[in-house]
Amino acid sequence: MRCFHLIIFICVLTGVTAVSADAKSLKRSDMEKTGNVYWDIRTEEKKLSLTFDDGPHPVYTEAVLDVLKKYNVKATFFCIGSHIDRYPVTAKRIVAEGHEIGNHTMNHVYFHRLKRKDILKELHSTAQQIRALQPEGDKLFRPPGGSLNHTAFKSILKEGYHIVMWSWNQDPMDWSRPGKGKIVRHIVSNARDGDIILLHDGGGNRRQTVEALKEIIPQLKKQGYTFVKVSDLIGPYFDPFEIH
Repeated sequence: MRCFHLIIFICVLTGVTAVSADAKSLKRSDMEKTGNVYWDIRTEEKKLSLTFDDGPHPVYTEAVLDVLKKYNVKATFFCIGSHIDRYPVTAKRIVAEGHEIGNHTMNHVYFHRLKRKDILKELHSTAQQIRALQPEGDKLFRPPGGSLNHTAFKSILKEGYHIVMWSWNQDPMDWSRPGKGKIVRHIVSNARDGDIILLHDGGGNRRQTVEALKEIIPQLKKQGYTFVKVSDLIGPYFDPFEIH
């Protein structure tokens, strides 16, 4: 499924020109002030986080896990709750091999289309799935498409989540299957300390992503980068139960 750069939606009532205060457009700078929204963690350490959206998938997630295991790399998987329910063996493997699962909604819905009660239902249903697998529960949330409005933003933070986006220099648009080479070149040539890299292990044919990963990891390791989970990249700032 497609992931675009962060979209902030302004909802306008039919026939009315005034914009609802609850649908006020949010700037990145406004969200960053909360201390709970991350596009990257810029440090002097050569650390990166690989993140995978829209899984788990019994073919592509398993293949991604094989590559990560080969290179001894840990990653963060933003999983869809209904997919966890459908493919529990693969979901269990993610956690068993030392990776972490983040919340990506139950049905990959865009929160700007939902009322608060439906947003909470999507969050809680997925959280229940994740907590059955991951002892520390679900701490991280990534909105499908990166799309949020004011209602969704406030609701997610009140639930104690850290919202994880992705570095704007690290979206190779692998969902569009641009070719293994383009995916590799985009990520490797744009790598910066503290990047959160966006990739997909579900939502379609992800063979190009799997093949690209086999080149991305060794190339970036050769440049001196290490790969860590998002929670480790956030490090001392990471407290899943505190809203800053």
